Amino acid sequence: MAQITVSINNRVYEIACDDGQEEHLARLGSYIDSKVTELAASIGQVGDARLLVMASLLIADELADVYGELAEARDALEGTPAAAPVPEQPEMAESLAKNLELLAGRVEDIAARLESA
Repeated sequence: MAQITVSINNRVYEIACDDGQEEHLARLGSYIDSKVTELAASIGQVGDARLLVMASLLIADELADVYGELAEARDALEGTPAAAPVPEQPEMAESLAKNLELLAGRVEDIAARLESA
């Protein structure tokens, strides 16, 4: 099991992760740090716990928006006549469907990671 160091609001945290996930976890930590930094700049240093809770709520709101957009995209894709690709461009429709599924998987993975954090 690997271990990395992330800095959030000028505090250092040691985080364990699966081997090979270090860079991904570092990017997530950087993203959270940027949200906390934005909050601290707008409302001031109101304590680490409060800033982290507020940043978590903002990130959860972003995730909810993405889930909504994903649901709309799925509905639109399923709403095409007989849920079939456009006859003139079946490769494009197939590629779009694959990309949509990949995005759905990524969003679900992010959600799972946030829930387990």
